[in-house]
Amino acid sequence: MGWLWAIIVGLVLGVIARAILPGRQPIPLWLTTIYGILGSILGNAVATWAGVNSTKGIDWTRHILQLAGAVLIVAVGTPLYLSIRGNKGTARRSAR
Repeated sequence: MGWLWAIIVGLVLGVIARAILPGRQPIPLWLTTIYGILGSILGNAVATWAGVNSTKGIDWTRHILQLAGAVLIVAVGTPLYLSIRGNKGTARRSAR
């Protein structure tokens, strides 16, 4: 059940991160989910380091750090993905 929650949370965080970032991120949904999962892991690590990983009630600080991690991963990962992929989608648009 833990992996299912990780995928669901990763999908939600990845989609929110893409909505927060300006412009268009031409990455597939599966990569958005992976970036969200990685952002969640990064946010949890920072929350543990800061000592706010487990509080009474809803862990708002941890959730905000997870979202910030997802935004960072999407912002850094999208250009990397496009450079590996060859940036095929934007080359056709700029030729018009």
